[in-house]
Amino acid sequence: MKIEVMVADESHEKYAQEICDEMYVSAQERGTGIAKRSPEYVIGKMKDGKAVIAVAEDGRFAGFSYIETWGGKQYVANSGLIVAHPFRGVGLAKRIKEQIFLLSRKRFPQAKIFSITTGAAVMKMNYELGFRPVPFSELTDDPEFWKGCQGCTNFPILQKNNY
Repeated sequence: MKIEVMVADESHEKYAQEICDEMYVSAQERGTGIAKRSPEYVIGKMKDGKAVIAVAEDGRFAGFSYIETWGGKQYVANSGLIVAHPFRGVGLAKRIKEQIFLLSRKRFPQAKIFSITTGAAVMKMNYELGFRPVPFSELTDDPEFWKGCQGCTNFPILQKNNY
């Protein structure tokens, strides 16, 4: 089955609730933290041209990721990577990740682009795409970024380390 990966726009709003549901279920299954997002938040990213979506040829939602900016747009996070269960295992996550990186670079050419993960598969994929591990101290010091991390499973560890 053909799956198109593209910059999301207003025409993809109909997938917002499904995206949020998939993020929640996936986070529960892995026992890791994906910051909980509302459909309105996801729609905002779509309208702002700061998201990538994957849609199967039959119109089903297949995957998603979005951009978040911090520190006066000096830092760009590639966030919320999700692949719907029926489309896992076919390399779709990497295609989405490649597109969100290209979109980040196009929209914010001077920014430091990062992606936080606790999962081995995403870490491996990030490395293959050129991301390199850095300590949290090298990330943005924007308080809004750290506030957004509060809903993540590993936030107590970050808070303890005071990064």
